[in-house]
Amino acid sequence: MQEQLDRLEQILEDGLVKLCSSSSFLEELLSSPDIDGKWDAFIMEYVADAVENINQYPDAAIGFAAFLGMGVAFHWDTDWEANKENSYRDYYGSKGFDNMDDHILEDILVLPDSEARHISNMVYSCVQATLALLRHENVDFQTEFGFYALGRCFSVMFRLGEALELHRLGYRKHICN
Repeated sequence: MQEQLDRLEQILEDGLVKLCSSSSFLEELLSSPDIDGKWDAFIMEYVADAVENINQYPDAAIGFAAFLGMGVAFHWDTDWEANKENSYRDYYGSKGFDNMDDHILEDILVLPDSEARHISNMVYSCVQATLALLRHENVDFQTEFGFYALGRCFSVMFRLGEALELHRLGYRKHICN
C-alpha cells in the first residue's frame, strides 16, 4: 500500500505543479521547513474536518488545504514571530471550516476580489484534477487505502498552496554556485 500511496502522491504533485506552472501561478514547488512544520501540527485536525465533508463537499474538503497553506505561507513571510504559534482554528472563517477559504483570501491575504477569484479558480482547477485522478485510480474513500490517499491529497494541496503564495509574494528559487 505504501508504494501505491507514494506513486499516487507523486503523480498528483507533478500534475498539479504542471497545471499551475502552465497558468503562470508558479514555477516550482517552493517550501519552507517552518511552513511545512505547521502542516505537521495541523494535519490531524484538518483531516478530521475534511473527512467529515468529503462526500458532500469534496471541493472544499480537498481545496481548503491549499488555502490553509497559503495562509500559513503569508504569515511566515509577513511576521512569523507573531504568527508561528497560530492554531489551526485561527485559520477558520466566521463559519468555522465552512468558509476557511474566504477568511484566508479576504481577511489574512486581504486580496482584491478579482485576484481572490483568480486564485480560487486555479485552486479549484487543481481540486478537479485531484478528483479526476482519484476516480481514474478507482480510489474508494470508504476504504483504508482511500483514507490514506485522501491524506496524501490534502498534503499535496497544502504544499501547493504554500508554493502558490510564496510565488505570489515574489519568492523564486535561486541556484548559487
